[in-house]
Amino acid sequence: MLTSITITRPDDWHLHLRDGEQLRAVLPHTAKQFARAIIMPNLKPPVVTTEMALAYRARILAALPVALQDHFEPLMTLYLTDNTPSSEIIRAKESAVIHGVKLYPAGATTNSDAGVTDIAKCYNTLAAMERNNLPLLVHGEVTDTDVDVFDREKVFIDRILIPLIRHFPGLRIVFEHVTTRDAVQFVTEVSERIAATITAHHLLLNRNAIFQGGIRPHHYCLPVLKREMHRQALLEAATSGNSKFFLGTDSAPHAQMSKENACGCAGIFTAHAAIEFYAAAFEQAGALNKLEAFASFHGADFYQLPRNTSSITLKKESWIIPERFDYSGEQLIPLYAGTPLNWKLV
Repeated sequence: MLTSITITRPDDWHLHLRDGEQLRAVLPHTAKQFARAIIMPNLKPPVVTTEMALAYRARILAALPVALQDHFEPLMTLYLTDNTPSSEIIRAKESAVIHGVKLYPAGATTNSDAGVTDIAKCYNTLAAMERNNLPLLVHGEVTDTDVDVFDREKVFIDRILIPLIRHFPGLRIVFEHVTTRDAVQFVTEVSERIAATITAHHLLLNRNAIFQGGIRPHHYCLPVLKREMHRQALLEAATSGNSKFFLGTDSAPHAQMSKENACGCAGIFTAHAAIEFYAAAFEQAGALNKLEAFASFHGADFYQLPRNTSSITLKKESWIIPERFDYSGEQLIPLYAGTPLNWKLV
């Protein structure tokens, strides 16, 4: 039986770090495992300019514990709005630290109210991104009230993504946190300029997890968990060796009181054991030998960055996930709080 695995240090290609003291609380969890992470820009106010992204990057670097300061690099993004000028894309590219622009359909998820209301309003900006080889990172859901919440990803493909690819065939696009068999099939069949991230929680859980013994707010995320057939499709894609699919945790911290209320926030905190969760999912599929490429190679290659040269080791060892973490004076409940996990980062 396999008792340990050593892989090239992985990267997280989709991460929420928040800001201020909340940033300081969650950042070490990621920095101890990952060499780099794509940082989401949906702060309040959102990160809409290169200047704001550079300032946020400086705050992240300042928040790193001393022992981790040479081991983690934040990869910054801009928040796309209806009014993002093409000139901002040029500044972002020239900065050399901004690696993508995030499309949030307005109202799709946490702090997305300033997001895009009509993708056609962004065509000049998207053309500038295509010219400057700056990837578009999409939250792939429509927000139309007539579309069922479980169908939003499929409808987004049909209404938004397919026309977008036709208009901008040279634009690199990351379809983030895909959740359906439809998305897997789409990404697999389209051009090599389209890739996708997959979260650990969408590999481990289906939508039944939200309702086990009552409403489970800490299993609520957006895009929402889907049927078992979709989870199986994601697991097959992640473990297939297809370089279009790579690791992106979408770890999204919210205080316990923000999750456990009449209108709880969407997001699952997984950064505390992210690579261990992926190892557990790959082990379920009998594909631990495919974990390194998914976690450490495919994303770096798509973002046209060098692969990492250091490594991490995971040991087959049962340990109990903490019940909670401090979160700037509040409580943060992690995925699988208080339960055992059978892989541990050495």
